[in-house]
Amino acid sequence: MKRNGSAVWQGDLKTGKGRMSTQSGVLTDAQYGFNTRFEDGPGSNPEELIGAAHAGCFSMALSNILTQDGSVPDEIATKATVTLEQKDGGFAITAVHLDVDAKVPGMSDEDFQAAATKAKENCPVSKLLNADISMTAKLG
Repeated sequence: MKRNGSAVWQGDLKTGKGRMSTQSGVLTDAQYGFNTRFEDGPGSNPEELIGAAHAGCFSMALSNILTQDGSVPDEIATKATVTLEQKDGGFAITAVHLDVDAKVPGMSDEDFQAAATKAKENCPVSKLLNADISMTAKLG
C-alpha cells in the first residue's frame, strides 16, 4: 500500500507561500508558509499534519490492541503535540507527546496502560519518527 501527499512552494522562506494536498483530496491546496509554521498565521503546517497523522495512527493501533485483548473501546481521543526546535544549525522535530483519553468498559488501568504503551511503541507513525515520544494516558 502506498499513499501520497504533495506540496508546491513558491518564493523565499520568509515571504514565500506554499500549498499542500493529499491523495484522498481531504486536503487540497491547503495554504502554508513561514507565518503558519513559526508564528500563528492562518493555514496549516507540516508539524500539525504529522501530529494529526500520529494521533490517528496511535488511536487505531490502540483500538486494535484493546479489541484483540477482548476490550472494545467506546472511544479513544488522542492529541499529539509535536515539538519543532532549533538543533544542530537547523530545525528538527525533537519530541511528540500523546495525550490520550479513552473509554474502555470493564478494563483495569494497569491493562490499559500496558496496551497504550504497546500502541505508542508500535504504531507505524511512532516507528517512523526519530523523536522522543512521551504519553499521558487516562482511562475514563
